[in-house]
Amino acid sequence: MKSLLQTPVGKLVIAAVALLALGTVIGLVALWPDGRQQVDLIPGQNAAPLAAEVVGSETVRCRNPQATDCRELTIELTAGPQSGSRSALTVGDAGPAPELGEGAKVRVVKNQVPPGADAGAIDPYSLVEVDRRMPMLWLVVVFAGLVVVFGRARGALALVGLGASLLIVVKFVVPALVEAESPVAVATIGSLAVMLLTIVLAHGVGPKSLAAILGTAASLAATILLAVAFTKLAYLTGFSSEEANLLQANNADLSLEGLVLAGMVIGALGVLDDVTVSQASTVMALRRANPTQRAGELYRGALTVGRDHVAATVNTLVLAYVGASLPILLVFGVGGTPFVDAISREAVAEQVVAMLVGSIGLILAVPVTTWLAAILAARLPAGELEASGHVH
Repeated sequence: MKSLLQTPVGKLVIAAVALLALGTVIGLVALWPDGRQQVDLIPGQNAAPLAAEVVGSETVRCRNPQATDCRELTIELTAGPQSGSRSALTVGDAGPAPELGEGAKVRVVKNQVPPGADAGAIDPYSLVEVDRRMPMLWLVVVFAGLVVVFGRARGALALVGLGASLLIVVKFVVPALVEAESPVAVATIGSLAVMLLTIVLAHGVGPKSLAAILGTAASLAATILLAVAFTKLAYLTGFSSEEANLLQANNADLSLEGLVLAGMVIGALGVLDDVTVSQASTVMALRRANPTQRAGELYRGALTVGRDHVAATVNTLVLAYVGASLPILLVFGVGGTPFVDAISREAVAEQVVAMLVGSIGLILAVPVTTWLAAILAARLPAGELEASGHVH
């Protein structure tokens, strides 16, 4: 860093990153949610679910004459003041888990009996969902263990950055969107905060990180502009899912079009910071291997690697979005909808636009970051460049 401060380009890059960080902090303070609004999507369902275990199950006649083959589950609460008490609840064919057997862990919520209603006609509890936390916890443990074993100290720092990123999304992005703040502003500030935290925590503050930060920020800006433009051009309204309609019905100030934009921006960030760190790391490695190389030579050499990385990452990005849209595509396929008509449906078009916008941002990130890293690397002694690799 001291050598960077002794060069005009280094001073300019450090100043730009400092201003970016300052602007992000100011944005977080200005847009930070104050908790003034909580949407009760389903009356009475904002109550915290209770942990329970299925201890019995049998087929019963449904109360609704149009339904068939309902099942009555006997549950035992396993947490809370009523822990150990048992109750019965009925689920139908379309229930969240019709195949539950004894020993299954579930989450239930206590029903509120409306005034004047027959309490005997309403189950004391309703099934919310199967308790899937334990299998997911094991996956998290395996994932974290592999990251630490492979990445060692860098891997551990990457996990810290990942945790901080999730906190930003949960504590800032989601509540701010609920409070009807500008979705584009929230997504931009949230993405910048995530980027700064993850890159700095995993890779420290050095030429590689500075180049990656500015490269990611520049490509993120291009991604935002493309997302705004093509959301308008493609008439994406955000009304493509039941969840979106439910949100709009309970919060008229919420912009569903803005939510689509925010999703595109945040979704693109993951691949952007991956490819920018990789490119910056490649430049530094080339410079260490051949200290006589100039910026132009470093740029051309690293760009060759970047082209391969883009080809692989774009394929990954496309398949990820195709996987997310697969159930919708299957619905259209079963209905015999032609492919050209299916991709024009908003539910699919949102994924297509997001995929293409993210891919374009990814492609732009490679030359920008490589150029920045090459300029910085060429002006520093090879011995001062980081020798550490990059953890995906």
